[in-house]
Order: sequence, then structure tokens, then C-alpha cells
Amino acid sequence: MKPETLLVHAGAEPDPATAAVAPPIHLSTTFRHGPAGELEHGHEYIRESNPTQDRLEAALAAIEQGAAALAFGSGMAAASAVFQSLRAGSHVLLPRDVYHGTRAYAREFLGERSVTHAAVDGCDCDAIEAAWRDSTALVWLETPSNPLLEIADIAAVASFAHARGAIVAVDSTFASPALQNPLALGADIVMHSTTKYLGGHSDVMGGALVFRERGAWHERAALVRGLQGAVMAPFNAWLTLRGLRTLSCRIERHCRNALAVATFLASQPAVARVRYPGLASHPQHALARRQMRDFGGMLSFELAGGREAALRVASRVALFTNATSLGGVESLIEHRASVEGAHATSPPGLLRVSVGLEHPDDLVADLAQALA
Repeated sequence: MKPETLLVHAGAEPDPATAAVAPPIHLSTTFRHGPAGELEHGHEYIRESNPTQDRLEAALAAIEQGAAALAFGSGMAAASAVFQSLRAGSHVLLPRDVYHGTRAYAREFLGERSVTHAAVDGCDCDAIEAAWRDSTALVWLETPSNPLLEIADIAAVASFAHARGAIVAVDSTFASPALQNPLALGADIVMHSTTKYLGGHSDVMGGALVFRERGAWHERAALVRGLQGAVMAPFNAWLTLRGLRTLSCRIERHCRNALAVATFLASQPAVARVRYPGLASHPQHALARRQMRDFGGMLSFELAGGREAALRVASRVALFTNATSLGGVESLIEHRASVEGAHATSPPGLLRVSVGLEHPDDLVADLAQALA
């Protein structure tokens, strides 16, 4: 089944009780069981499972070609469940360009659990090998990366890590399942902030992990989620399911618009560099063509005038909204170094752009007047 068809039909079976085509929302926090705790319909308490979340997890596992999925209250809750599944004494490799929340989590909490970590160039297998330790248990990849849009070779890194007894988890939020399926390339876990492209309308928060196999990592992450209560609310699960149905057609427009915006920016003298894997000038363009079905709706660009020039452009846009997050129908722009704060690693002249579903001519015109 083609990805476009699967996104429409995964987890979309008619309700067995009513034959409703649209899935129901089960808001109950508790479910009747027998006098000795016997489960009558597979559920006991919302923190452990609920029917709407189950339907979303089945859909996510299907579209990512995985054996099982877990839905969480946020993307960071999903990511932290992986890190909390590590045993004391483990070592983790993180890419040097990674979502600043992931980097902050590693900095603030891994050491407290006697887990060490190192930042490496996730696009360079030689760098990964040089940083490897006997205790390395997890390689965390983010591809495309945030905000530099770097592309890691998932298959190559997975082959290297598996040969040494470690697993690979991939934050595939920028790509979404419509463009990239890391499990099919050898990764063990794929993480999504479902707040972004899967929800798609900037109105629902969530996260997810999808596992290539049902095993110790899935069981441990499920235990972390249940005991810490990092579950997704039923209404959020329902909204995310609804978002899945239109993902393929939305992402097609995101990609087309992003390429138009990136091509325009690359022609502007005030722009020092455009980072978009769909441009032939991108250093991993060929890898992106092999690994992804298209190049996504995210890009970043650096102004030749540095921080002040970037802030001037961000202050002049009219159609783009200065806001955090990404993957919604509206176009957003953000000066990442300012948002990242004291531990910022983004270049001072960089603006990150989430290209929305507006007409590309209008987006280009807005950037043109802001750059003028």
C-alpha cells in the first residue's frame, strides 16, 4: 500500500459499536473491571491505555512500518522516555546539531543518572567511530536536523551501531512519516513531535515513539510513560489521528513552497547561506534524495549582516509570523539563537523558517520586501 493511502486508512476502521466512519473519542479516565481486577475490554485506567490512544498508536506503527508505538503528551516526553530507559553507566552519542531541548535534557539530566554523552557530527561515520566507547548504548540521530537541516545517513549509522551492540533512535519530526521512514532504513526507534506535521494545525501537542521490534526498549519506555504519567490526552490523540488523514497532501504543498522560498533566498545578495536539502548546493543533497521522498517544509538561512540583519528581517515580515514550533498551515519564522538562550548553538545570523501552505508567490514577496 502506498504511503498516501496508508495515511488515510491506518487506524481508521469503522467503530465496531456504531459503524461510525469517523473514530469516536473515549474520554473516560477509568474502565470497569472484574472484582479481582479482570480486564473486560483491555483497559483499566487512562494512564496505562485508552481506546483512542490505542487507535492512534496502531496507525503510527503502520505508517512507520514498526511493530509497536507509544503516544506521549509531548515530543520531549517521548524523547526523554528513550533516555530514561538507559541503564546507569551507558554512553550516548548525540549529533552536534540537534533540537536544543534534547541537548538541554542531556546536559541537565543524563549525568544525574550516571549516563554520559558526547556530541558528534551525525553526518560523519568516522566521527561517530572516533567518539565510540565500549559503553555506547544509543546513537541519537536527528535528520533533517534542527535548525541546520543536516542529513544523517540512517542506514550507515544503524549498520555501524548494530555491529557494536548499540541501537539507533531517529528524531524524524522535520521529515514526518510522509517523507521518511527510519525503521525501514535500519533504525530501532523513530521519534516524532506529533505537535508538528502530524497534528498539522498548531493546535494539538503530543509525541510518539515507534519501535522496529517489541522488546526491552519498548517495554521500558512504556513503563516510564505509565509511571511518570506522560500520556497523551484522548482528545489530542483524536486530533492527531485527524491530522494524519491530510498529511500527504499537506506535505506535498509544504515541500513545493519550501523549494520556491529556498530558491528565491539563494539568489539574494543579503543572504549568505540557505540550508535546504532540496537545493543541489546542500552538502547532503544526494543522500536526501536517496533517503527521503521529498525535502520537507523546513529551511534556514543566514544573513550576511549577522544577528542585527537577521533581526531586521524578522521584524519586517508581514505574512510570516515570528513564533516557535513548525509544521502548521501558516508560515513561521524564528531567530533561533535568541530563542535558544544562554546555551545557543545556532549561528547568530540564522533564521529558521517553517514554510506553510500559503501561495508561494506571496511568501516570496513578503521575504523580498523584508530583505529590501
